Amino acid sequence: MADWRPILNRRNDGFPRIMGILNITPDSFYADSRVDSIDDALARAKQMIEDGADWLDIGGESTRPEAEEVGIDEEKNRVLPVIEAVRNAHPGVGISIDTRHASIAKAALDLGADMVNDVSSLSDPDMANVIIEKKCPVCIMHMQGLPENMQNNPSYADVVIEVRQRLETTAGKLLDLGLNAEMIITDPGIGFGKLLEHNLSLLSAGRKIVPKQNMPLMWGVSRKRMFADLLGRTDTKDRLPGSLGIASMAPSKGVDIIRVHDVREHADLYEAMRAIN
Repeated sequence: MADWRPILNRRNDGFPRIMGILNITPDSFYADSRVDSIDDALARAKQMIEDGADWLDIGGESTRPEAEEVGIDEEKNRVLPVIEAVRNAHPGVGISIDTRHASIAKAALDLGADMVNDVSSLSDPDMANVIIEKKCPVCIMHMQGLPENMQNNPSYADVVIEVRQRLETTAGKLLDLGLNAEMIITDPGIGFGKLLEHNLSLLSAGRKIVPKQNMPLMWGVSRKRMFADLLGRTDTKDRLPGSLGIASMAPSKGVDIIRVHDVREHADLYEAMRAIN
């Protein structure tokens, strides 16, 4: 396992850590992010690390809107060999396992993953026990509904307050079990059961959704559907400029980790901003 402690929080200069996305899936919403072999995954991982990724987020189940759930065995077959190969090839990079299932999280951590990225916020009743047993960081994300139905007319009285309350409840379970607050990464879940106005409110709120200020904040906005609504970019290939625009706001909003498809472009963005600052 890598030493994840220095890369859980934003850099000393205030810029977020970059998490590169490795989708071991045939159906993730951005086709260019999909990999279908260990060799392909290793090549992508190497390039992302060279481009500036502190983390690699490896997942075997698409959670895009209307996605169908993948069987446990199929998800394991997709991600576990890749995690083992990437860890062996790159012992110093942070590896996050993107899964909703405790058994997959445990197996991935046993093979060298450092962190669990759970978009369902501990919906598997065994997930919290795995986190405590392994003493590892976990990202808890807000999602209204499930991937197959989450975009069916989502509604909130006050999206910022409601997202914070849900994250506070989930984080509280982990705190009660003894996990340190700084190991609980919070994610507002942009695009997960939200309309454009909800997404914009949550991004504008920044750290206001974080239950305790020493908990890290992660944003995952890269190439998402919100840019179709905001900019009219229906093709995911046309959404990089919008993604970079949001990413440019992340330092001022106190974001610690930004999860992206395009590592080099985001690293270049922050290097240019750093030079001006």
